[in-house]
Amino acid sequence: MQEKIYIKDILEVLEHYLPPALQESYDNCGIQVGLADRPASGVLLAVDITEAVVDEAVEKGCNLIIAHHPLLFKPLKQLTAANYIERCIIKAVKHDIVIYAAHTNADNAGRGLNDIIARKFGLKKTRPLEPMKGQLVKLVCYVPGSHAESVRHALWEAGAGEIGAYDQCSYNLTGNGTYRAGAGTQPFIGKQGVLHTEPESLITVILPRYLCSKVIAAMLAVHPYEEPAYDLVSLDNEWATAGAGIVGDLEEEMPVELFLQKTKEVFGISCLCHSCCAVDRVKRVAICGGAGAFLWRRARREKADVLITGEAKYNDFFDVEGRPMLVTVGHYESEQIAAELFSGIISEKFPNFEVYLSQICANPVHHF
Repeated sequence: MQEKIYIKDILEVLEHYLPPALQESYDNCGIQVGLADRPASGVLLAVDITEAVVDEAVEKGCNLIIAHHPLLFKPLKQLTAANYIERCIIKAVKHDIVIYAAHTNADNAGRGLNDIIARKFGLKKTRPLEPMKGQLVKLVCYVPGSHAESVRHALWEAGAGEIGAYDQCSYNLTGNGTYRAGAGTQPFIGKQGVLHTEPESLITVILPRYLCSKVIAAMLAVHPYEEPAYDLVSLDNEWATAGAGIVGDLEEEMPVELFLQKTKEVFGISCLCHSCCAVDRVKRVAICGGAGAFLWRRARREKADVLITGEAKYNDFFDVEGRPMLVTVGHYESEQIAAELFSGIISEKFPNFEVYLSQICANPVHHF
C-alpha cells in the first residue's frame, strides 16, 4: 500500500526550492485557504485562481491548488460572495480545498520561474539580474578541535556554506579558548572552578537568514559544550543565487528579427510588443516574468541587448532608448510556465502522486 502523502509534505518540498522568505514585502505567499495537515488527494497547478479553476480541482478530485498569483493580496472584511475572490474562497472551503500561492518567492529563487525561461532560451552563465541584498548571515562558532569536523558537516547538512555554485564552504582557524565552569555545571572537559584552556577551531559559514534557526539547531545538536559560543553577523552582500530577474548569454548571437521570432515560440504567442533596438544582433538577454520593466537600468548596466518581461508602462518603451530593447509578451503569458516549475519540483519528490496542470486559461486580458 502506498504511503499517504500529506498536503504539508508537498508544500514543504515546494518551499525547500521556493522559500517563502524570498517573497517581496508587499506579497502574500503561502497558504491562502485551508488546513495542510491532512492527506492530499491530488494537486492542481495554475497561474491564477478563478472559480473555473476551483471547479476544475473539484472535478479532478484535487484538494490542493497551487497558484502563482495569490488569491488574497488584501485582508477581507467580509465573506459574502460579492466578488470572484470571495466566491473562490467559499467554494474552496465548501470542498475542503487548500489554496496555496508561490509568487515573488518563485520569481526570486535561484531555481525559480526566470531560470526555467532562461533555460528555454538556452542562456549560459546565468545570474540574477538584481541580486537580493540583506538576506545573508555569517555564523561564527567556536568548537573543540575534536568535534570541528562533525560540527562543520552538521552546518552544511542544514544548508549553510553555499556560495554561488559552491557548497560545503567554510573558513577555519585554530586557537585557544578559555573558560571556568561554575557551580552546577557539567563541563565537557575541565573541572568546576578551575580555569581551563582548550584548543579550539573557529568555523565561519555563510547562510541565508531564513535558515538561521535550522542551522543553529543543527550546530547545537552536535556541539559538545553546555554553553556553545557563536556569533551571527548580518551581511549586506549581494546574494549570488537569488534575486529579481535573470541575465545570461545565448550560445550564439542572433539577428534581432530571429530572436523576436524565437521569443514568440518560447512563450507560445502570436505577437509581442517591443521598443526600438540599438543593436542588430542579440547576445546577452535579461528576463523577468510578470511586471519587470523596472529592471531596465539594471539590464543596461549588465550590457544586456534585450529585456524580456510580461508588461511595461507606455513611457518605459521611450525611456530605454533601445538599450536594452524592451520586449513585452503579456503578464499571464510570461508566467504560465509557473505550473511547469511547480510540477517539476513536486513530481521529482513524489513521482507517483497525481499532479495536474490546469487547462483553464485564467488570463483576464483578451486579444481580438
